[in-house]
Amino acid sequence: MKLLRVGPPGAERPAVLGPDGTAYDLSGRTRELDGAFLSRLDAAELSAALAAGEFPVLELAGQRLGAPVARPGKVVCIGLNYRDHAAEAGAAIPSEPVLFLKAPDTVIGPDDEVLVPRGSTKTDYEIELAVVIGRTARYLESEAAAARCIAGYTVSNDVSERAFQLERGGQWDKGKSCETFNPLGPYLVTPDELGDPQALRLRLWVNGELRQDGSTEQMIFPVLSVVHYISRFMVLHPGDVISTGTPAGVAMGRPDGPYLRPGDVMELEIDGLGRQRQLLGKA
Repeated sequence: MKLLRVGPPGAERPAVLGPDGTAYDLSGRTRELDGAFLSRLDAAELSAALAAGEFPVLELAGQRLGAPVARPGKVVCIGLNYRDHAAEAGAAIPSEPVLFLKAPDTVIGPDDEVLVPRGSTKTDYEIELAVVIGRTARYLESEAAAARCIAGYTVSNDVSERAFQLERGGQWDKGKSCETFNPLGPYLVTPDELGDPQALRLRLWVNGELRQDGSTEQMIFPVLSVVHYISRFMVLHPGDVISTGTPAGVAMGRPDGPYLRPGDVMELEIDGLGRQRQLLGKA
C-alpha cells in the first residue's frame, strides 16, 4: 500500500494509491498521515476498504505532494552505514551504528525547493532509505520485534553542508539541520508491499548525471538491526523517521568535489518507493 499527502504546505490531504495508480482521498478516515494514524494503521483493512470503494477519487494532476508523514517527532540518521561511503569519506568501518539527529522541521515534500544556505560552500546530497515508525519502540528484544514497529518506508535526501558539518567545530548538527535539508517521499510504502528492504537499488542524479548508484544490500547494519539498536538508546514513537545511510558517490567523496549550487537539479529514486526531484534555490 502506498500512502501520500497531497496539497499545498500546511493543507495537505491524506490519500492512498489504488493498484492502477489512482489516488483516493482518506480525509473521511483521518485528517493526517501522522503518528496517531500510523499507530493504528491496518494495511489489510485499509486495502479492503479501498477495494470496496469507500474512498472518493482525488485528482493528482498538477498537485504538490507533501512528505508522506506529517510532523515527525524526530529524525534519527545513521552515518557511515555503507562500506563504500565510509571508504570515500576516509573513515573506518564503524563497529556500532553511528547515530545523529536531524531537526524534524527540515522535512519537506519530495519535489519542494531545496535552499542552499547562506555562506555555504559545500552543500551535498545523500540518497537514503528512510524507515517510518508505526509502533512505540523501546528496548526492543529482537529484530523480529523491530519489524513489528515499522509502518513503512520512503525515500529521503539527507542534504548536508559539509563545511558546516565538519569544519566549523562541534558535532554534525550545523551541517545537517539547515532548512529544507530533508526532502521525503513521495510515498509511504507499507512493508507488505515493499518486500525485502535489503534488496533495493538507490540512485541519485545531479543535472542528469548519475552520481550515486547503490543497493541496500550493501548496508553495514541492516534496517531491522538499526531499529533494534536505536531502541536501546531512545524511545521511537509513531511518526518518527530513521534515515539509514547513503552509498558512495556524494560530492564530498569525489575528486572534483562537485558540490551543489543554486539552479542545480537533484533527482532520486529507490526501487518500489518512487522518485523525487528538487531544484536548488538560495536561502
